[in-house]
Amino acid sequence: MTLRMAAVAANFDRDLEADFARVERLIGQAREAGVRLLALPEGTLGGYLLSLDGTAEPPPAFTPDSPEIRRLARLAGDMVVTAGYAEAAGGLIYNSAVCVTGDGVLGQHRKVHQPLREDEHYAAGDRFEAFDTPVGRLGLMICYDKAFPEAARTLALDGAQIIVCMSAWPGARTNPDPDLAQDRWKRRFDLFDRARALENQVVWLSANQSGTFGSLRFVASAKVVDPGGEILADTGVTGGMAIAELDVGQALELARRSMGHLRDRRPEAYEPAWA
Repeated sequence: MTLRMAAVAANFDRDLEADFARVERLIGQAREAGVRLLALPEGTLGGYLLSLDGTAEPPPAFTPDSPEIRRLARLAGDMVVTAGYAEAAGGLIYNSAVCVTGDGVLGQHRKVHQPLREDEHYAAGDRFEAFDTPVGRLGLMICYDKAFPEAARTLALDGAQIIVCMSAWPGARTNPDPDLAQDRWKRRFDLFDRARALENQVVWLSANQSGTFGSLRFVASAKVVDPGGEILADTGVTGGMAIAELDVGQALELARRSMGHLRDRRPEAYEPAWA
């Protein structure tokens, strides 16, 4: 059975009511287009950090059972929606992502890998786990997590058919290219998306912030990538919604039929000699 899915590039900030209005509009557009799985960016509820120099205050934080997450679930209705937010737990704040439908929370993820000085604002997560949803088995990760092959591989080995990576990925901080499409951090963003999909032979949805926020200029570039690493839909460096339709089960079967990257692993050869 085919699945129509979409990844969003959009700008979200500290104005929570405006964020929810934008989420409602995007979900409405996706529903009209027949989308069943919608990926929204890191920091959808309340925005990301204004800078990465350690001086910015984090966004407002919520618990997974807060009115804000329940509101997101109501908006999702019969769709599966993923979104990033700041999670309050045990006196700490995590950079988190949640997956919801109208029935509630299906799964969540706390960002594990923290770039630059993000660790001054957020505690780090400690695991990658896939979970079942009405559209298949999903795995979540956030932004810098995708720079680490072990993260996506862990999700794939846990049965994830689709991996959703939500980001607030900016352009280069030093010597930025005036043409964002030529920015070296944008090229890295795209390269990670395609490589992680190909090496694990999974469907990959990449959502990202767009526009500017504080000192950050985001590369947008939301996309859907197939298990062969081919980009099926891409927003480019502006806001938008990348929509693609794919028979996920068939795509995975075809990609893994002759060269199955997960099947052909040799874990005994990967143990470092110094361990």
